Amino acid sequence: MEQTLTAWLLPALTLVAGIAIGFLIARLAPNAAPSRTQRQLDEMQERFEAYQNEVVTHFNTTANLVKKLTQSYHDVQEHLSHGADRLALDEVTRQRLLATLHAEPSADKRERLTPPRDMEIPKDYAPKSDDVPGMLDEGYGLKNRY
Repeated sequence: MEQTLTAWLLPALTLVAGIAIGFLIARLAPNAAPSRTQRQLDEMQERFEAYQNEVVTHFNTTANLVKKLTQSYHDVQEHLSHGADRLALDEVTRQRLLATLHAEPSADKRERLTPPRDMEIPKDYAPKSDDVPGMLDEGYGLKNRY
């Protein structure tokens, strides 16, 4: 009887000791798994912030380039206007050039195209006579054996 008691008691004590040691290790190092998750979270946060900074930088650069483009457009238009003032030979030519330079693009009215009223709707089949079978006929394309 002592042997069976020892045979059961030794594994039971080992199990209790393993649970106690596991509990102590878990209490002493509770941040082992969360620290890895926290590290991943911090890394993702840094990547997100870097991406946001890159987007802001991109749009600031785009805004500056558009501003430069607009200024260049105004400079070219002013240059052409001064050239028209200096180089045009008569007043009529000068006025026409200046009017063209300062005209608004939307001010130019264009004529709208309208489709003809007597136009026949296109057909999706070739015209044929009534006694000729159409492409959807069962016998279309088959040679008559009789």
